[in-house]
Amino acid sequence: MTKIVIRPTQSHAEQRLQISGVSPLMARLLASRGVSEANQLSANLSNLLPPHTLTNNQSMAKLLADAITANKKLLVIGDYDADGATATAVAVKGLRAFGAKVDFLVPNRFEYGYGLTPEIVQLAAQQKPDVIITVDNGIASVDGVAAANALGIQVLITDHHLPGQITPQAACIINPNQSGCDFPSKNLAGVGVMFYGLLALRAEFRECGAYLVKPEPNLTELLDLVALGTVADLVKLDDNNRILVEQGLRRIRAGVCSQGILALLRVSGRQAQTANAQDLGFYVGPRLNAAGRLDDMTLGIQCLLAETELEATSIAQKLQDLNVQRRSIEADMQDAANISLDDMDVSNQFAISMYQADWHQGVIGILASRIKERFHRPVIAFADAKDAIEGQGLLKGSGRSIAGLHLRDALDLLSKHQPDLILKFGGHAMAAGLTIKQVDFELFKHSFEIVVKSLITEADLESVLEVDGSLNSDDMTFASAQTLENQVWGQGFAPPLFYDKFEVINQRVLGEKHLKLSLKKDSMVLDAIYFNHSDLLASPIQAAYQLQTNSYNGTQKVQLNLRYVVS
Repeated sequence: MTKIVIRPTQSHAEQRLQISGVSPLMARLLASRGVSEANQLSANLSNLLPPHTLTNNQSMAKLLADAITANKKLLVIGDYDADGATATAVAVKGLRAFGAKVDFLVPNRFEYGYGLTPEIVQLAAQQKPDVIITVDNGIASVDGVAAANALGIQVLITDHHLPGQITPQAACIINPNQSGCDFPSKNLAGVGVMFYGLLALRAEFRECGAYLVKPEPNLTELLDLVALGTVADLVKLDDNNRILVEQGLRRIRAGVCSQGILALLRVSGRQAQTANAQDLGFYVGPRLNAAGRLDDMTLGIQCLLAETELEATSIAQKLQDLNVQRRSIEADMQDAANISLDDMDVSNQFAISMYQADWHQGVIGILASRIKERFHRPVIAFADAKDAIEGQGLLKGSGRSIAGLHLRDALDLLSKHQPDLILKFGGHAMAAGLTIKQVDFELFKHSFEIVVKSLITEADLESVLEVDGSLNSDDMTFASAQTLENQVWGQGFAPPLFYDKFEVINQRVLGEKHLKLSLKKDSMVLDAIYFNHSDLLASPIQAAYQLQTNSYNGTQKVQLNLRYVVS
């Protein structure tokens, strides 16, 4: 059962915003999301937190500037998700703009796992780099950094993940979440951290007088990639991140952006001219991620680095094909999971741990997310890993959590209780990855349940849907819907979700899986769509919905996107 909760309004902030000229509807929505001053809505780049306030960023800039000036060979080592791919592309494009000799390497998740491992260092050493720069990884790579140091390769870490108990002995680390860093925003994505590194590098070269006789690199040209990685990685869209995303979206809408992003929008059936954060998160991001899930993220990075429309289109189509394949694999895994879940007493469990031998390692994260959404419990799904330790098979797990449980901390607590159970782990509050021995799955399942039960209550297991209350009929206009769609919404800055009572005037099933409706509120009749729901509804209904625009055959209308219905 889902509990509907109306998001509390902040009346004083709402009044201040209205006095500043913000419409009553937007003032109400923004104030309830922590915006109290109109200047928080400015997307000016001058409002970004200064690069020098990121701990060690000036030291990082000096090291990079020295390496570039000495014509040293730089090698960027990224991660195999959308944040890692965009961070790699930003690093490569940005450093090349400064004249650096730079290439990239991204681990194949099935062969090397995550991060700067000793194995990936050995592979990187074949290219004879002088400097390794990690993006979206490295803060937990103690052994990998040691291996690079032993080979005489300098390591510079740019990351945003939570650190472990031991800090790698890198030459420099920038990470807003490392111990001792007082950077005001802890929510930079990996791509955002790398972008901040480049901002500091430009400031360093400016101070050295490098641009007295030549133009300096225009780093705003990278903001489309920063926006994509920030949205796709589901980091909180605080004031600073919203500026980065809004600026990137403006470039995408103007068509002055990566050919790869434009091509991925096209194969997704989206229009660049009207692109919003949801397009990046739900259409572009998954297609980019498909490369890392099923193949090698090198393909995704090549798409983002493509210099011509022809090259980008060709690669984007390959990514589209991989995404179709990923969906098919996911559907089969979901069917298998549903059969197993039918045999479980989920209502009396605090956590769900699942494993099947034929599950795909690259898709278990999505599966865990789907199951978490359905049952509102922390979920960890496991698949067979290719490697083994001491002749014993290993399992790779991917977990997703609920608001009440910090998943990485839960795994950390479990590892303290049973030091030999989890071989390695890492992640965030809401998502984490881990490796265990195959023979230890049942022990893990039992132990994880106990740890989760000690950290949360039954009340935390109740699904809560936060809504913004009723929407006045006067605001159910195409102009209002456009205004809402043009605002940057996302993780920690939720898209508006209204809640009202409607009379069902008409309804029919589309494509055997969606419900198309005509709904009446007061004297107004509106079109509505209820995706992935094919059962007819009894009138009247209480519905949580988003107000959206719908352009079809040259006509522009308002449409309600129903998200939850009580009939």
